[in-house]
Amino acid sequence: MRISIAAIGRMKSGPERELVARYLDRANASGKPLALTGFDVTEINESRAGSAAARKAEEAKALRAALPDGLTVMLDERGKAVDSERFAARIGRWRDDGRPAIGFVIGGADGIDPDFVHSADLVISFSPMVWPHQLVRIMLAEQLYRTTTILSGHPYHRGD
Repeated sequence: MRISIAAIGRMKSGPERELVARYLDRANASGKPLALTGFDVTEINESRAGSAAARKAEEAKALRAALPDGLTVMLDERGKAVDSERFAARIGRWRDDGRPAIGFVIGGADGIDPDFVHSADLVISFSPMVWPHQLVRIMLAEQLYRTTTILSGHPYHRGD
């Protein structure tokens, strides 16, 4: 199953970009034996439209085009909070059900178009707080790596 991230905004070179790359490289290496592949990021420029609604609609169109055919998971502060074990179990279940891909979506400064959010297979939240897209990308990359370690029984995750 291919894992892909589509995100509004481009990360500059620096420690944040390096941390995302490090976690996704680890996820890719540990995910291969689990039939989890890809772990790539598509960066999409922020819309320059005049209103927040127009920017969200334009960004949603670009995000949809960047996603692989398969499941869509949105990251949104109003989403469902899930712990790491449940997150990993859900991904493992989707993989075992033969789903071809999961596309994770990180919106821009205005958020994600509500119609696009409603079309998602799952909407999750790392917190009810709003986080900069760079930090959300780092947290998602780490959780994807953590997922591969949980599914493989590796001791990286020290849950209950």
